[in-house]
Amino acid sequence: MNRNRLRRHSPAMANPGDERLLHEAQARYSVAAIVLHWAIAALVLAQLMLASRMGGRTPEAFALMQLHKSIGLTILLLTIVRLGWRLTHRPPPMPPLTRWERILARAVHVAFYILTIALPLTGWLMVSSSRLAVPTRLFGVVPWPHAPGVATLPPAQKAMAFGASQTGHAALAWIAMALVAVHVAGALKHQLLAPGAPVLTRMAPGAKAGRWLEPRLGAVLLGALMLATAAGLASPPFSAHAPASPGVAQYAVRGAAATADVVAFGNAPTPPLARRAPPSTEPLPWTVSDGARLSFATAWSGEPITGRFTRWRAQIHFSPAALDRSKVVVSVDLRSVDTGNVQRDEALRGPDWFDVAARRSATFAATRFESLGEGRYVAHGVLTLRGAERRLSVPFHLRIDGLVAKASGEADVDRTAFTVGQGEFAATDQVPGAVKVTFRLTARAPPA
Repeated sequence: MNRNRLRRHSPAMANPGDERLLHEAQARYSVAAIVLHWAIAALVLAQLMLASRMGGRTPEAFALMQLHKSIGLTILLLTIVRLGWRLTHRPPPMPPLTRWERILARAVHVAFYILTIALPLTGWLMVSSSRLAVPTRLFGVVPWPHAPGVATLPPAQKAMAFGASQTGHAALAWIAMALVAVHVAGALKHQLLAPGAPVLTRMAPGAKAGRWLEPRLGAVLLGALMLATAAGLASPPFSAHAPASPGVAQYAVRGAAATADVVAFGNAPTPPLARRAPPSTEPLPWTVSDGARLSFATAWSGEPITGRFTRWRAQIHFSPAALDRSKVVVSVDLRSVDTGNVQRDEALRGPDWFDVAARRSATFAATRFESLGEGRYVAHGVLTLRGAERRLSVPFHLRIDGLVAKASGEADVDRTAFTVGQGEFAATDQVPGAVKVTFRLTARAPPA
């Protein structure tokens, strides 16, 4: 069928303008391919900008890393979709290019497919083999598992996997930047200097090759500038504090003064003395009521961090008139640490911090108490954490009203004495050595 016969039988080909539109449609990618191309391009640009800001061991760098992981995995998923689309849909014919230009174009095209898959995979391997066992949640919502089998490797093999993936990820990032430069330079060259080989119109329908003031080219450049600026200024939310509402703590606790040694709350005011029942000459068992709080406070690169433990229990026998026979034992489930940030909490449970896989709990046992007068006491005992035992004295305030007692107190715990914080966090330049642990609670004694 010749062109004249085609025009007679097809209304769409009734005039040259329609024929030109059909030719342009055949010369460009499909709508799905175009959308995937620009979405991946935008995310790659954002990744490069975010990567330049992730240096250091700061809360902001930590938050940016979580965003970087989410974007990287999104690129991986979109690339898989785009590759599937490419394998099932024939691409438009290439514009008239020289032989070396065709070879280079195909090589860059294939390289981008490889990089947008290999970069997220090496990043995933890095996260999975890192000592800081930080979980991945896509944009803080959807859990993403570690690479199968990597997180459970022996330490030596895990370190090797981390080093290899880190080196590979960095090398691939530099290659990606070079390819982006080549790709952009080629597109600009054909758009501005080689109007006979239109390239931009394949991904920006309607663009006119050879037109320097092409609106679509301007829109692409402006969008890239805005995206780079946004990525350069983006400040992902960083939760520095545990949830404010204690709710009903998931602990099985007995006792009032018990929590005094393992918690942190800041300076609690001295409560006024209330009317008291006649002091028992024998230590009484105390049961902590709901709403008690066991907390800690520290900092990360000057940024205050607060947290709490939601599961702990205590066995307490205490009486102001029988201090020599009083005893408090508090056991804290370290797995229940809660700072309001899932990734950070998981890192705290890892081998560099609490190492809950080896020891799930910390224990404070106080067997000696002294009264300082006016409802002020000091509990002297031993804190056991990560297998280390250290003596600890905890000042606290106590007010007893009949069979109800209110207590609050605080103590500074030297985390380095228990090797809490290893590797890059063993030093105290980023996270101080002293961690303030405080408690506040109400307890009840059984009726006589």
